[in-house]
Amino acid sequence: MNLRKALYIALGCLGLALGALGAALPLLPAFPFLLLAAFSFARGSERLHRWFLGTGLYRNNLKSFLDGRGMTRGAKIRLMTAVTAALLVGFIVMGRVAWGRIALGVIWVGHLLLFLFGVRTLREPEDRT
Repeated sequence: MNLRKALYIALGCLGLALGALGAALPLLPAFPFLLLAAFSFARGSERLHRWFLGTGLYRNNLKSFLDGRGMTRGAKIRLMTAVTAALLVGFIVMGRVAWGRIALGVIWVGHLLLFLFGVRTLREPEDRT
């Protein structure tokens, strides 16, 4: 195994771990970390990639988005909340750097517009217990 594949596998494992935490914790988003895991496993190991595509984490959080169908309302809200919180921290840290605050504001508005109007909202799956 070469170094590049090993780094992709390590990055995929990190993304998977953080994504699993994000699926359980309300303030940590699962989506971006699971997307990182899917990307990394696809480049690092065909076997890990196939395994990941069969997990519930992938099916419940990424599959519909990557298939081009959209995201559930809850997934959109969790992702927008996490990105808003992260950008808010950056906005506060920028203090007197006006151009930095303007850039973060533009990024935030673009992010909201993309997820509100650019990504279709899917109905929440029925709970079959």
